Amino acid sequence: MLKVNHVVKVFGHGTINEKTALKGVDLHLLPGDFVTVIGGNGAGKSTLLNSIAGVYPVDEGTIEIDHVNVTKLSEHRRATYLGRVFQDPMMGTAADMSIEENLALAARRGKTRTLRWYITARERREYADVLAQLELGLESRLADKVGLLSGGQRQALTLLMATLQKPKILLLDEHTAALDPKTAAKVLELSAKLIDDNQLTALMVTHNMNDAIKYGNRLIMMNEGQILYEVAGEEKQQLQKEDLIALFAKRAGDGLVSDRVLLS
Repeated sequence: MLKVNHVVKVFGHGTINEKTALKGVDLHLLPGDFVTVIGGNGAGKSTLLNSIAGVYPVDEGTIEIDHVNVTKLSEHRRATYLGRVFQDPMMGTAADMSIEENLALAARRGKTRTLRWYITARERREYADVLAQLELGLESRLADKVGLLSGGQRQALTLLMATLQKPKILLLDEHTAALDPKTAAKVLELSAKLIDDNQLTALMVTHNMNDAIKYGNRLIMMNEGQILYEVAGEEKQQLQKEDLIALFAKRAGDGLVSDRVLLS
């Protein structure tokens, strides 16, 4: 479903600030894979997601999504294949539009647009049904402006919008980092449910070791633009936070590790 082949990304070519953010990264995801990505500051996690999304053109290597080489495609054209949820809950929705209008935009993305803008009764029923999955009471607030929602409600709505058209790849870029622990846990549970229910292929960057272990069927650890370690299946299920700390110390040297953060 996703093939990242020997991808290299360099920032600041030829300057004193030149930095190689990705150093020949290889990562292949099969349909239905849910991969969590963890690592320290500057490890290359977000750069990897941005390269897949087309935000950053890569310097070497190729990226394929569903057997299509998208390496040279713009971010706009690549969006056809992707759903994405950012760290900032404000980024995925339009605050001045209603909940139903935001959902309509997501549902109609990539489709032919006409001069008439309206939402049918059938669409409203469909939106209410999908919103009911969130268990946040938003199904009765379709006409409310999104700007009135809390950060957690807004991020949950963004997640729903990102999965509405069942993208080839769902990218979750620290999408719970700005939420309080209780709300973050709710959004993570919802993420896993939507991924499972819709049989999506997903890549999730997180700083939380426990979340990286708990969610998904595969885990990769990055450091200095490379994948240091990968674990999957039953071995991942048996993994403990202490194992990750020890593995990082062994493979990347000592670093700043806490209960919540694996080196950023």
